[in-house]
Amino acid sequence: MSHDSPSSNPRLPAPCLVDTGILVNKQDMQRLLADLHQVRYCYIQDGIPGSECEGYVMEVFSDPQCSSLVANHTLYLNVQSFDYLQMSQLPEGEACFDLVQDNRLLRLVPLSNPLDDQNCRRLNAAALEAVVTEVLSAGWDVRIDDEENFSM
Repeated sequence: MSHDSPSSNPRLPAPCLVDTGILVNKQDMQRLLADLHQVRYCYIQDGIPGSECEGYVMEVFSDPQCSSLVANHTLYLNVQSFDYLQMSQLPEGEACFDLVQDNRLLRLVPLSNPLDDQNCRRLNAAALEAVVTEVLSAGWDVRIDDEENFSM
């Protein structure tokens, strides 16, 4: 009878977290946070709530030399600033992401819906494509008109 110990089986499957769980991998944290746009945030230190406001996630990055910055309703989040990210749901059913380092916590509650954002992106892409097509078509029309004028 043999048992596979973790050291003898280095190819364990990657975790799958659905709505709740803890992320320690910085790349996973960065991927999850990158989809956030508008958020409600609350900074808690030693269990005492501090700043609470709404803001927009401008950038999510991983750099051990840079700080995370929250100011003027904008958030620049460095995943290196945090030990882990805890995903949960608030009693109202809203997604909640707690970025934790020691006795400090930055709670992010998304205010924008990624499904709505994706539909808006598709609409914007379709509108942009229509405008580009129209501009290119107009450019071809101008060239054709110019060629006709010069060939007379």
